[in-house]
Amino acid sequence: MSHKLKIAGWISVGAVAGALTTVSLQTVARGSLAPLPLEELQQLAAVFGMVKTDYVEAVDEHKLIQDAIAGMVSSLDPHSQYFDKKSFKEFREGTSGRFVGVGIEISQEDGLVKVIAPIEGSPAFRAGLKPNDLITKIDDSAVKGLSLNEAVKKMRGEPNTKVMLTIYRKDENRSFPVTITREEIRTLSVKGKVVEPGYGWIRVSQFQERTVEDFVRKLEEMYRQEPNMKGMVLDLRNDPGGLLDAAVAISAAFLPENVTVVSTNGQLPESKFTYKAAPEYYQRRAGADPLRRLPAGLKSVPLVVLVNEGSASASEIVAGALQDHHRATVLGSQTFGKGSVQTVRPLGPDTGLKLTTARYYTPSGRSIQAKGIVPDVLVDETAEGNVFSLLRTREADLEKHIGSGQGPETKDPAVEKAREEARKKAEEQAKAGGPTPRAPEYGTEKDFQLAQAVNQLKGRPVLVSKTQVVENKQDKKDN
Repeated sequence: MSHKLKIAGWISVGAVAGALTTVSLQTVARGSLAPLPLEELQQLAAVFGMVKTDYVEAVDEHKLIQDAIAGMVSSLDPHSQYFDKKSFKEFREGTSGRFVGVGIEISQEDGLVKVIAPIEGSPAFRAGLKPNDLITKIDDSAVKGLSLNEAVKKMRGEPNTKVMLTIYRKDENRSFPVTITREEIRTLSVKGKVVEPGYGWIRVSQFQERTVEDFVRKLEEMYRQEPNMKGMVLDLRNDPGGLLDAAVAISAAFLPENVTVVSTNGQLPESKFTYKAAPEYYQRRAGADPLRRLPAGLKSVPLVVLVNEGSASASEIVAGALQDHHRATVLGSQTFGKGSVQTVRPLGPDTGLKLTTARYYTPSGRSIQAKGIVPDVLVDETAEGNVFSLLRTREADLEKHIGSGQGPETKDPAVEKAREEARKKAEEQAKAGGPTPRAPEYGTEKDFQLAQAVNQLKGRPVLVSKTQVVENKQDKKDN
């Protein structure tokens, strides 16, 4: 499909040492010339010149300009961003599902890095790392005290370089070093299994370039194991989003052909668009539509979608589309509320600009922005309640977030009170030195919300939350 909301924008600025006396700059917005403010640009050039000549020590003029661009963009909203060379590379890796590293899915436990699972075929897999292994050192650096992101950066690097991990294996009560050679890793954003006869669970952790193909392959595998599927759980919990076309495709897998999945609206004519459940709206390249390989029964199998406060952007699009078309029961907690479109525009071979250009709307016309998707059935993450949800930040909590465009936001005092109580409780537990509560790993026998989703599919009683409060609730609109 030619329309991908990937619009290339170029701005060239010439500067000389000192203040510019004449500025004649224009930016092209899809064929129409919009003059930029001359006086303000002269001030910008004057400040640049003063800093360059008068500052206490010499400054790197390239860094100065980059910082000015970054500051301009970051003042808009939390999701617009200027990419320098390093961050642009990391962004591309995130959407492609490829990176250079050792190949493990990780979490944090007691300040250490816990191996959830090695990625099949990866260097870590071949080195014999196992689920529940704890990484205590990365080369000569102790892991204790590092954030998860800092640990990830230390394990990543250039292809064919080595990293030594010190592993503590609980069930064998021993520590040992493992030297692993980094290589390009292809992450799997889709997991799935038959949780019990007739009922399947498929999880999408992020919408990447290979998500649709991996999704189809996993469902084919599940249906071979269980041809008579009675119900399916689509798990989008803690899915931060990703590529729009992948979200449209996953929605289309369950919806009738050509129905609306999501619409967008912004300043540019190209940002006013409706995406439908048809190949031309989600296929990235020519060839056979991978969704054609899916079992026909997937269009009608009873469906529950699991969401929580970490479900954002593309995952909210899927949940909203399936909810509006009455194709699925959405179960869990109110989603994050990131209903804005970011367009990535290259500024050169290795820098770029991510700019918010539109808002997302569900098929019935609901804005997702700063509101999120409210589940049909509110269910806590554990039998003891929502241990973590009140401590999580949502879009409406972010500084400089844009509004929904559908009326003012209303903060519920009950939510703020519950948050304060949750913070105090967490602080008291930390002071007491007791065990830190942890959410169960998704897809396991201890996954409370998954168990409730299966109950919903079977028509059995569901343990509904008695404490959750909906923020910025918006009534559904019917077209």
